[in-house]
Amino acid sequence: MTTAQKTLASGHGWSVSDVVCTAAAGDKPFEEEHRGFCIAAVTRGTFRYRTRQGTAMLAPGAILLGNPGACYECGHEHGAGDRCLSFHFSPAYMERVMADLPGVKRLGFADPRLPPLPALAPLLAGAEAARESGDDEAFEELGLRIAGAVIAAAAGLSRAARTPSRRDQKRVAEAVRLIELNAERPLSLTELADGTATSPYHFLRTFRQVAGMTPYQFLLRTRLHRAAVRLRSSDAAISTIAFDAGFNDLSTFNRRFRREMGEAPGAYRARRAHMR
Repeated sequence: MTTAQKTLASGHGWSVSDVVCTAAAGDKPFEEEHRGFCIAAVTRGTFRYRTRQGTAMLAPGAILLGNPGACYECGHEHGAGDRCLSFHFSPAYMERVMADLPGVKRLGFADPRLPPLPALAPLLAGAEAARESGDDEAFEELGLRIAGAVIAAAAGLSRAARTPSRRDQKRVAEAVRLIELNAERPLSLTELADGTATSPYHFLRTFRQVAGMTPYQFLLRTRLHRAAVRLRSSDAAISTIAFDAGFNDLSTFNRRFRREMGEAPGAYRARRAHMR
């Protein structure tokens, strides 16, 4: 077996896998079948991809596109091995995303791939960073955003941002309150969207427009802010503060706290204590 696949995260109608292939030029490709929609970002290596939409050479930054039920082959005539972040979506999931993209009427990809596009670069960098740091919770939002961006790019659309309606602003305010009341526990994008009676894609897009960040980013900032307050106002152990705030492990908390606050939790606490 020349391909190793590790599921990084999954939810209702979606999953994301880290796929590492070690096939070389002399290895014969074999036929496989897409069980759902596939959007795979190439992060290392090159390979040939052949499916009913056509044949394409994929390199880092390119996006492999697959339709449900389509058979395909991947070959390595020009190099050995590759690595991809492979997002898989059910038809029902993609239909919900498509419904929130004005002008998109066709469910399915007409081409086998998208070339590296500047519009997709930040999303793909974020997804790769999440894979490398083990930030599995970020993939629900990243997958949804990537699905919408890829569908729009594949359809040749250029979507203009619209001003959120009062109803959408109210929905975001309700979601913010829900996050504030439950920041210490896992909160999925689906749960937040259900609370506002909107689709996850519409909710994510609206939340970013109104709040200037994604729900996941807001949740992380809420947790970090509360942890910072406790570091300053209590003598509780740093690990206790981290777990109470909703972080599953201390190393993740330390890394994110340093990124947000500019210093490690211990240094932050010591400096505030010295100032008092």
